[in-house]
Amino acid sequence: MEAEARTQESGISSVPRFFYHAFLSFRGEDTRKNFTDHLYTALINAGIRTFRDDDEIGRGENIDAELRRGIRESRISIIVFSKDYASSRWCLDELLTILGRRKSEGHAVFPIFYSVGRADVEKQSGSFAEAFERHAKREKMEVEEGRVEWKGKVEKWREALREVAGLQGMVLQEECDGHEAEFIQKIIREIVKKLNRTVLSVPSYTVGLASRVGKINKWLQDESSDVGVGVICGLGGVGKTTVAKVAYNLNYDRFEGSCFLANVRAASEIPNGQVGLQKQIFENILKGREEIIFNTDEGIIKIKDAIGSKKVFIVFDDVDQLELLDVVIGARDWFSRGSKIIITTRCENLLKGHERHLQYKIKELDDEESLKLFCRYAFGQDDPLEHLMEYSVKAIRHCGGLPLALKDLGSYLSGRSMDVWRSKLEKLERILHHKIQRNLEISLNPLDDYDKRLFVLIACHFVGKDRDFAINVLEKCDLHPVVGIQNLIDISLVTVDNDNKLMMPQLIQNMGKEILRQDSRDDLHTLSKLLDQLVSSTESTVMEQGNGVVNESASHVNSPKRPYSQEFEDNSIIPHQSNWKRRFMGIFSLLPSLPKFFLQK
Repeated sequence: MEAEARTQESGISSVPRFFYHAFLSFRGEDTRKNFTDHLYTALINAGIRTFRDDDEIGRGENIDAELRRGIRESRISIIVFSKDYASSRWCLDELLTILGRRKSEGHAVFPIFYSVGRADVEKQSGSFAEAFERHAKREKMEVEEGRVEWKGKVEKWREALREVAGLQGMVLQEECDGHEAEFIQKIIREIVKKLNRTVLSVPSYTVGLASRVGKINKWLQDESSDVGVGVICGLGGVGKTTVAKVAYNLNYDRFEGSCFLANVRAASEIPNGQVGLQKQIFENILKGREEIIFNTDEGIIKIKDAIGSKKVFIVFDDVDQLELLDVVIGARDWFSRGSKIIITTRCENLLKGHERHLQYKIKELDDEESLKLFCRYAFGQDDPLEHLMEYSVKAIRHCGGLPLALKDLGSYLSGRSMDVWRSKLEKLERILHHKIQRNLEISLNPLDDYDKRLFVLIACHFVGKDRDFAINVLEKCDLHPVVGIQNLIDISLVTVDNDNKLMMPQLIQNMGKEILRQDSRDDLHTLSKLLDQLVSSTESTVMEQGNGVVNESASHVNSPKRPYSQEFEDNSIIPHQSNWKRRFMGIFSLLPSLPKFFLQK
C-alpha cells in the first residue's frame, strides 16, 4: 500500500518526490525511549514526515534494505550522536550510506550531538575511543583475509565520523543551557528552514495527539474525488485548533493549494475582517499573488475564478456561525474534486444533519494524560516531583481534561513554593483560574441573554436533575428552556444522559457558578437563592413519596405550564400547599418585574 502511494506521488508534479521529509538515525539503546522519542514526536507535530525504524519497518521485511529505502526517500537525514553510537556497527554502516548519498546526490545531513561533544565524534575520543578499541579487538580475532576487510571498514567509519563532525549541526551542551525541550524546538526550527517549508506552530508539549489526529489524517489522505467537509468540535480549550494544525502540517503539501484561516470568529468581527479572510485564501493558494478585493461578494467571484479548478485544502478555525463560511467562500459545490475543508467549532451541530460531512468530536484527556501534560508544564518532565505528587493530582481535577487549562495552571505553578501551591489549590475550590475562566466564557458568545441566564441557573441548580423537571421550573421564569437547553447542547455546554438528567462537565459548571458570583445584579442572586430552595424542597418531596408519604404537591412538578394567574388563582390555598410551591410563588412576589429583567443585559 505504501509503495503504491509513493509511486502515485512520484507521478504528480505538485507533490514532492520524496515520501519522507526526514530520516532519523540513532542508537536505539541510548535514546529510543527518551530524547529521540521526544524529537520524533516534535517532528511529527511540526508536519515533518519522519522515517523511524520501529515505525516504518514491518515484520519480516529486510531491515537493511528498508533502511536504505528510508534514506533514499528522505530529503534530509538527522543523526543523533549519543554515548554508545560508535559501539553499533549497524549505526556506523548507516552513517556510511547517508554520507554516500550526500556525496552522490547532495542529500542533506544534520548531525545532533546529544550526550557527546563534536570533538568526541571527530577525534573518536571518550566513549567513541572505547568503542573503537572493541572494534580493534574484533579485528585481531579475524583470519588474515577478514582482518584486512575489517580494518578497511573501521577506517571508513573513522573517516565518516570525521566528515560528519564538520557539518553544520547542533550540540546540546552548547545550546539552551542543556534544556532538552528548548533544544528540540530549536532543532525543529532549523529543520524547517532546511526543508524550506512553511508550517504552523503547535504547543511545545502535547499528549495523546496521535490518536486524536489519526482518523482525520486518514480522511485527508483517502484519495476521494468528492469535496470533503470535516468538522472538529468540542469544548473550548480541548485542543481542536492544535489537532487541526497538526493535520494541516502533515497534509498541506499533498494539495495544489492550502490555507489555514486562524480565529475566523474574531477576525470576521473587525472592520473588513471578512474581506481580509478572502484575501488570505487568495494569496495563500495562489502562492503570494495579491488581489484587490473591495467587498465579500466580489471576493467570492474572484476566489471561485482563481482556484475553482485546483484541488485545495482549507481550514476554518474557530467558527461559531455557518453564515460566516457562506459570506467568505459562498457555496461549497464549486470546489474542485478531491478538495478538503476542515472547520473547528465549539458548536456540535454547526452543520445540519442532511449536509454531508464527517464529524470528529475531540474528547478531554483522561487522568493519566492530564497528569503527564500538567507535569511537562509544571516540572519540565512527565512525572510530578515526589513532594508535589498529591498537589499535582488535585490540580488536574480543576482542569477537566482540557489541555489549555492544564497548560495555564501548570505554567502558573511552575517554580512556585509549596505554600503557593497549597493556597492556589484552596482558591481553586471556590474560583476558577482566571485564564481558564476567560477562555471558557468565549463559548457563551453565540448565546442570547436568555440562554446565558439559563446556562448560569442550570450550572448552579439543575446539573444531575431531571430535564423535564428543570424545564417545568424554568418555564415559570420565562426563560424558554426547551429551545434554550437545545442551544446549550449544540455548543457542548450541556448533555442529557440516558436517564434524562442534565449533565455538565465540572469545569463548565464551575464557570457558571463563577459568572453568578461576579454578577452584581441583586435580582439574579435572589432568583438563584430561591431556585436553590425550590429544588431542595422538591427533592425532599420526592424522597417522602419514595418512603410512602403521599404529597399532593408532587403532581405539580411535571404539570404543564399555565399562566401564573391560573395556577395560583385562589391564593387562599397557598398555606395548604407544600413548601416548594409556596416558595416558587415567592419568586414572583419578590420579583414582580422578573420577565422584564431577563430582557435586560
